[in-house]
Amino acid sequence: MSLPPYVTWETPSELAGEALKLLEEVRREGGKVRKGVNETTKAIERGQAKLVYIAMDVNPPEIVMHLPPLCEERGVPYLFVPSKAELGKAAGIERPASSAAIVDPGRATEKLQRIIQKIRELRLVKK
Repeated sequence: MSLPPYVTWETPSELAGEALKLLEEVRREGGKVRKGVNETTKAIERGQAKLVYIAMDVNPPEIVMHLPPLCEERGVPYLFVPSKAELGKAAGIERPASSAAIVDPGRATEKLQRIIQKIRELRLVKK
């Protein structure tokens, strides 16, 4: 399977799974999560997003193509997850979600920092 044009780097499945569990935990434990492309974009632009999730099965890809460059520009860590369905479920909605963002990790701050560190290490190796 070829990668969609907006996928700038491959997220290892183990890291994607760990990040989805974090998203679910943040939502359950009273942190703040933004769901959907519009909410995610606003969170990035307002400097609120701590970590951005982008689904890899978005069609048409133009829906999320602006997110990786925007994250890069604003210095927001991001990763790709395999499916909109998984992302929607982790974000606590019954519909698929093309993207999501953690705005306030609540009690999961340490876990968030560990995942961000893993993303940074991976990105340094891949470049």
